[in-house]
Amino acid sequence: MNDSQYNFIADELLLAVEEAIEDCGTDIDYEGVGGMLTLAFKNGSKIIINKQAPLHEIWVATKFNGHHFVLDNDQWRDKRAGDEFWQFLSAAVAKQAEADITLTQP
Repeated sequence: MNDSQYNFIADELLLAVEEAIEDCGTDIDYEGVGGMLTLAFKNGSKIIINKQAPLHEIWVATKFNGHHFVLDNDQWRDKRAGDEFWQFLSAAVAKQAEADITLTQP
């Protein structure tokens, strides 16, 4: 994958996360700026999702830890645990929002 392909795919992922947050039915604020998306929760915690273009990765920082995702067969997977991005993000958002939330990829 070249840089142009990575940027297109990563930007699409960030937009899809914004749509999923909009559609989840829970009040979560979000702001996307320059390849970084910040999710802010009522309890003051945040999840930050950002592009790491030189590495062709997506990094996710939660209240509890950080994860690096790489594209593997059209799915973003955590480099350490192998978790699929959407499953991981759903669990992290539910935990930090203190609500039953399942994010779905639009």
